Amino acid sequence: MADLKMPEINYVAIAGNLTKDPIFRTTSTGTPVVNFTIASNRKFKDSVNNWQEDVCFVGIVAWNKLAESCKDRLKKGSAVLVDGELQSRIWKVDEGSNRSIVEIKARRIQFLSKRSRSNGQCTEEEEASVFFDEDGLDFTEDRFDKFLSSEESKLLNNNDHKEKNDNTR
Repeated sequence: MADLKMPEINYVAIAGNLTKDPIFRTTSTGTPVVNFTIASNRKFKDSVNNWQEDVCFVGIVAWNKLAESCKDRLKKGSAVLVDGELQSRIWKVDEGSNRSIVEIKARRIQFLSKRSRSNGQCTEEEEASVFFDEDGLDFTEDRFDKFLSSEESKLLNNNDHKEKNDNTR
């Protein structure tokens, strides 16, 4: 039998709300880092058909420009969609014993909560979800259309125009 090799995949995507304000700091070399925890809820029906809810608390760490973009945009209760990879860390505590944690090292974070102005109103731009990746690139204006071929774009546009014409009759 041939040797089978497992693919090396480490990818996680999770949505949830921050359980408290994020902790922003810089390392001794000046690298920005932010840590926060999100609560991700899962609803299900139990054996007697009653709705139950299970909450999973997950630690998130973001580095560099991604950490900086989180600094002013996130607070307790903020909704986020995070994708990244699992990583584990081990460190020694004062008593000499080891502690460990498994957390998500974020590659991209989508801010889902609306940002309000001081007058309490949101602009359309502020209501949009904003994606930031590790490099700090803002994907607010990203649309899925850019991944379509020219034929698919034409077909999509023709359907949009047809629906508009049908609605005006």
